[in-house]
Amino acid sequence: MEFGPHLMLAVLEGAVTAAVLALMASGLSLVFGVMRVVNVAHGQFFMLGAVLAWAVSSAVSSALGGGAVGFVAALLLAPVIAGALAVAADLTVLKRVGYDPERTIVATIGLLYILQQAALMTYGPEARPVAPPFNDRLALPWVAFGPEGPALIWPWGLSITSYKLFVMGAAAAVLAGLWALMTRTGIGLVMRATQLDRETAQAFGIPVERVYAGVFGLGAALAALAGVLIVPIQQAHYLMGGDALLLSFIVVIIGGLGSLGGTVIAALLIGLSDGIVSVFFSPTLAKILATLLVALVLVFRPEGLRGKAAR
Repeated sequence: MEFGPHLMLAVLEGAVTAAVLALMASGLSLVFGVMRVVNVAHGQFFMLGAVLAWAVSSAVSSALGGGAVGFVAALLLAPVIAGALAVAADLTVLKRVGYDPERTIVATIGLLYILQQAALMTYGPEARPVAPPFNDRLALPWVAFGPEGPALIWPWGLSITSYKLFVMGAAAAVLAGLWALMTRTGIGLVMRATQLDRETAQAFGIPVERVYAGVFGLGAALAALAGVLIVPIQQAHYLMGGDALLLSFIVVIIGGLGSLGGTVIAALLIGLSDGIVSVFFSPTLAKILATLLVALVLVFRPEGLRGKAAR
């Protein structure tokens, strides 16, 4: 395969990574932006979504004889279950420590180990796959310039699966819905008011603690949804939340803490560069470059690409 088609294939693979990463990092950015809480357990909700996807799809498929129904059920149930657990954790733990930044970090570290060990005891240490609901391979054309001018060709190996296209489309739709929720609805207005000034919002009758619980649950649900979408591509494993959390922190720091737009831009930047560098060089070099980019952002623009400088 020539360089051009090879590059296009790497970009498409990176776009899938970017889509999932944008979903997960947007949940982390939302929680920090509204609550000023660094959720160290965020990666475990991603893992929980993948594990629940395997459990739900396996149970439904065995009861109904296979098909896409199991995956659709997991797509609906896993984010709801993860979000409900996050709301319960907020009400029973984070609320009781007063959302203090230092104590919430310690509390979410404890939540991280609870979720991880619970998954290990119930799910086991094995990595398990989930069959995609559809997985047709689609050949992609390339423009070749010959003596007779440009012409469409179909290079061998230049293709993508229909499920990966679905992942990109689903992530884009959910992120658009999240943007609409934050900017075009009364719920979003309440969340933004709470983000700007908690005390003033409370003085005007906004139930701040309920807003915090809902935001924490929504952030976990977004992470779990990302886990459900990725598990037909990467197998579910109880330790998979660690790398996802690290990449999410990288994306949020580059994009700007609390900035959803910056988070999406940074996810595209990290995802596409990861896909291209991993294909042409090595995955290890991709991770090194991502870490180096974080260091450069912290030195030259500490507030991130779209973050606001502290006053």
